Amino acid sequence: MSPMTWTDKLAELGISLPAVVPPVASYTPAVRTGDLVYTSGQLPMVDGELVARGKVCDGAEGIVDPEQARAAARICALNALAAVDALVGIDSVVRVVKVVGFVASAAGFSGQPQVVNGASDVLGEIFGEAGVHARSAVGVAELPLGASVEVELIVEVAPTRT
Repeated sequence: MSPMTWTDKLAELGISLPAVVPPVASYTPAVRTGDLVYTSGQLPMVDGELVARGKVCDGAEGIVDPEQARAAARICALNALAAVDALVGIDSVVRVVKVVGFVASAAGFSGQPQVVNGASDVLGEIFGEAGVHARSAVGVAELPLGASVEVELIVEVAPTRT
């Protein structure tokens, strides 16, 4: 029996990668250099709609709560994986190297690491040990389109055959 692929693992988990989110400015969703793929920052877009908008804060009415933001970070990570898949195929991923998460944070909010866990956790579900990565979780004043969260990935991929 052949070993399980990442495509198989996604199916086992019931996860479907979305269509690649079209760029909202002058950039490409992902770029390969050598055996690394860098994704552009991905927003929590579902079917062309931003699903988490506004600053993240604990307990303030009308503001995105940390659990909503964590769910949005998961969506961002899946959008980033979709960009990787479109460029090189998800089954060429060797490991996740780094995750960078940006959280639009209200004054005094310091839970960025827990929010970005939404991205890290789904990568762990999919890739297991190959999903263990270095990470930055950064609080920012504003994100594009008013998004609550943005995530970018660096992944190692199998060498191209010549």
